[in-house]
This record gives sequence, C-alpha cells and structure tokens, in this order.
Amino acid sequence: MFLNNKILVIGMARSGYAAAKYLAKRGNTVILNDGGSIEKQDQIKIKELEDLGVKLIFGSHPDDLIDSSFDYIIKNPGIKDDHKLCKQAYSLNIPVINEVEMAYRLLPNDVTLIGITGTNGKTTTTTLTYNILHDYYKERVHLAGNIGYPLVSILDDLKKDDIIVMEVSCQQSVNFNEFKPHIGLITNFSPAHIDFFDGSFENYKETKCKMIRNQNEEDICILNIDDSDLSKRLSNIKSQTKYFSSSKSINGCYLENNSIMYYGEKVMNISDVKIPGIHNLENIMGAIMISKEFDVPNKSISDTICNFRGVEHRLEYVDTVRGVRFYNDTEATNIKCSQIALASFNNPTIIILGGLERGQDFNELKPFMKNVKAIIGIGQCRERVKDFGESINIPTYIFEYQKDSFNKINEIMESGDVVLLSPASASWDQYKECEVRGAEFKELVGELKHED
Repeated sequence: MFLNNKILVIGMARSGYAAAKYLAKRGNTVILNDGGSIEKQDQIKIKELEDLGVKLIFGSHPDDLIDSSFDYIIKNPGIKDDHKLCKQAYSLNIPVINEVEMAYRLLPNDVTLIGITGTNGKTTTTTLTYNILHDYYKERVHLAGNIGYPLVSILDDLKKDDIIVMEVSCQQSVNFNEFKPHIGLITNFSPAHIDFFDGSFENYKETKCKMIRNQNEEDICILNIDDSDLSKRLSNIKSQTKYFSSSKSINGCYLENNSIMYYGEKVMNISDVKIPGIHNLENIMGAIMISKEFDVPNKSISDTICNFRGVEHRLEYVDTVRGVRFYNDTEATNIKCSQIALASFNNPTIIILGGLERGQDFNELKPFMKNVKAIIGIGQCRERVKDFGESINIPTYIFEYQKDSFNKINEIMESGDVVLLSPASASWDQYKECEVRGAEFKELVGELKHED
C-alpha cells in the first residue's frame, strides 16, 4: 500500500511535510501543493523534499493540477472537504484521505494504538496518559497526533508491542474511513470548530465519534458517563465500554473520600493532584482508565500524576509572586474554556479577557464570575470586555496590549489572589498564535518576580 503510486499532498504544515517525505521514500511520485508562499516555509525542509524528488507547487492551487492519473490525495486536516481540489478528486473517484488515515493503514499489526479525542481536555489527557505509560514502559511508548507529532513520522521507529498514545482532532476525524484505536477515549462534547462543520454541532459530534464507531468487539471505548449526550450517542457500539465519573460512584473510575478510585480500589489522594479543577480530575481519571489496561501499578500512576503540573498554555501554573499564583490559560480561545478555568478556583481572581473580535458573548461567563475581583480587558474586543465587566459591577481596566496591563495587575493584586490569563478569545489580532500570547504572559510574570 502507498508504493509506486502518484500522490498529491495538499498543504505543507507538519503533517503534509511528514507525509510527503515518507511517501517519497517509498518510491511514490509525490507532488506537494500549498497556497502559501514558499519563502515563508522552513527552507531546510523544502530542500529535503526537493532532494527526495518531491515536486513542490506553492502560491496557489492550480485548477489543472488534478487529473485521473492520481492514485490518492492526502490533505492537511485543516483543509475542508469542499476545497476545490478535493471536489475535483471526488469527481474523478480519487480517494481523498489525510495523513492520519494514511499512516493508520501502514501501522504494523503488533502495536497498540490509543486514540484520545473530545472538545476539552484531550491534550491534557493525552499528555498524562503518555507520561504515565512512558514512565513505566519507557521507549515502548510513543506520542503522536494533534499534539504535534504526525503519526506517519513515527512509523519507522515502531517495534513489536510498542504503544502509541495519540491525540485526535475533529479535523483529522473528518477523513477517517478505516482508522480505529484499540483503546479510544472521548472526554466530552461542547460547541467548538462549528464553522469547520458548516455550523452543525451535530455533524461535529458525529465526526468525533467516527473512530469509536469503527471499533470492533476486541477494542475498548472509555467515556465520561456524566456527559449524557456522549454516553447515549455511543450506547450501541461494538467495542467494550468503560466509564469514569466525577459526580458519583460507578463501576469504573470515580471520586470518593478525597480519593481517586478504580473499581473500588484506591489509586491516589485527590489532594496530591497539582493541577486545579474538577475537569482536570476527569482528565486524570481518563488517563488512569487507559493506564490500567496496561497493568500500570497504582504507585507508578500516582508518582507520575503528582509530578504533573499541566500542559503548557492550558491552565498552566506559572509562578507565585508575593503570595499571588499566576496561571497561563492562553489556549482558552472560546467562552467554554474560560468557564472551565474560572470554575477551577475559589480564590479571589483577576482575569485577563479579550483578543480577536469574533462576537463572542462574554455574558456567558456571568455564572462563573463569583470569585472575580477585577477584569483586565485586552486586544481588539477590549471595549466589549469593559462593557461586560461594568454590567456585573466588577472593576474592569482595559489596555490595548497585555504587557501594558501588568502595572495595574501589580497594583491591585493581593496575597492569596489568582491572576488568570484565560482570554475567551483568539489571539490573531496581535499574535501569530495563542502560544505567543502565553509565552509573553510568562515573561511578564518573570519580570514581576524579578522586580521583587
């Protein structure tokens, strides 16, 4: 499979580069097309592909690029199925898949694939699962998927009985036909990326479920039983279903007497968990459920979780300055994520909100603002942040740039407070990506501490 074929790869990025590189090494005729400028690409990677014989077409998507001579189209997950090149391929009955589906079809039979998806918590759950398994099984465990490592890029490193822990995005799931994990976990559902699914939340949810619906009787599905939509939707699947819950004792993983329990057995104390919020306890329980399928002992699980301080940029503890704890949640680019962040603290909180103007409704944060003592509004939509803060009688201070807000934060913060960057907004009004906003926040915290 995927030998001596003619293949078009649409979109460079990480997955396009990795796919083109792998396919070229297998004797395929590979053309990579990206609408962006070639000058903005990593020139080392460009030369590497050229040396492998990959034909590169940048700057546009030519109308006459596709004809019936192609065997496959491999597209970047971020490219929608209604892209003109995809439509042309479908009209010619050329299979359109993405790098994940391609790599899955090339996986050896003697490895175990774990797939983790969901709206919120999938990166934390994936990272925790990987950390627990890697700490115990060492080099047998590999990290892949939406977390930054294309599945195709690890194919050559796999050995018998290896374990792959993979984060799966909704965009990747769109083109799944055969892809299925041996162990699949869905964290939860809430509206996100709906624009990618033409405004259909139902389509989004069904796409997320594809990998589970592809499972067979020998596979395992792990679900949050507290998400009633999720558990009902997948009530008649072929795979074995196992559950976790943060609200009640169940036949699975649950919370009881300040402990995380697994089928009646205590795994660890909740008080030993460093990352805040009930949602993170749910992420931890998901990771425990998966780890137990590999017979990882409780002590090893507990040791790894106790040392885990969060995924960078996702409710990440940064530092404590004069008794004030700073958290970087720059990945909270929507209202739901900021709701979760606010619900994670009982301390007086100063929250930084704002960024790209998308018409986001800050009023949806109202039920979560009871501990907020002040709001800092930044970015393009800062005036609307101010209107929101004033409407609920919380002192609100606005600044165009985040860096200009820290003098005010320093002035109003008191020992015992939490300062939380959880903007409920994308960052593209000022930053290339939200991680840059988070990195700046951490630098500003460092400067504040240095001043002390």
